Amino acid sequence: MTPIAEVEGRRIALSNLEKVLYPATGTTKGEVLHYCATSAGALLTHLANRPVSFLRYPDGPAGQRFFTKNPPPGTPSWVRRATVPRSADQVAEQVLVEDLATLMWAANLVVEFHTPQWQVDSPARADRIVFDLDPGEPATVVECCAAALWLRERLAADRLNAYAKTSGSKGLHLLVPLEPTPSREVSAYAKSLAVEAEAELPHLVVHRMARALRPGKVFVDHSQNSAAKTTAAPYTLRARTEPTVSAPVSWEEVGSCGAPEDLVFRIGDIAGRLARYGDLLGPLVNLNRAGRLP
Repeated sequence: MTPIAEVEGRRIALSNLEKVLYPATGTTKGEVLHYCATSAGALLTHLANRPVSFLRYPDGPAGQRFFTKNPPPGTPSWVRRATVPRSADQVAEQVLVEDLATLMWAANLVVEFHTPQWQVDSPARADRIVFDLDPGEPATVVECCAAALWLRERLAADRLNAYAKTSGSKGLHLLVPLEPTPSREVSAYAKSLAVEAEAELPHLVVHRMARALRPGKVFVDHSQNSAAKTTAAPYTLRARTEPTVSAPVSWEEVGSCGAPEDLVFRIGDIAGRLARYGDLLGPLVNLNRAGRLP
């Protein structure tokens, strides 16, 4: 019999709680739901007012995965939806995850949460810049940290504040709070910095996606600033071998990273980090920290 949980007055069927989703660590679906419930404050902060896309992996990371922007089949009527532009002449509905009940309903589907760089009431007007630093083997997150430190200084020269999180996979994400700005302008600026980074650090950085260019270097992916693209949200669990999280990190941690394992955080690490540091990405939602493009 499927247990029914009541969350903020909503009845949610939570299924297969004993199912092992991450065989490498024995992590069950119940533990995944517990993580989402205990980290809800931080998760919801960064999902708020953004249309959410889901990468679903109901049988664990080794099973089938499918990415959806549309509300999944069976979405309850009480889950808020927003109408967002999908192309120049098309609109579509997407889910808003803004309360604990919706978060737990979505977590029960076993998902990664992905969001655009804009909020639902200002489509294609980005309130953040994102750089996805992706290492090409044998490079690791250690090399990503070196690239991140250069980008941080370069952004600071333009009076922009950068904050870092792990991707939850192999790399690092840099996020920059911004006064709402047309996504196409943000994309152009981000690309110009990626090109500049490659010119300054040719031994370390590439700005193009071509696989042949990437071994041993960090690909500074600027493409996720496109209004149509999304990025893994802060604190989302990832569909990796182990239950790793896209976790905010301090610049001290970035600067002292000496081995890939230094910046791997799993669901069991996050409560302690929130207790110790608070939300290291809190400044992203502080309007006083938002900069403007030069």
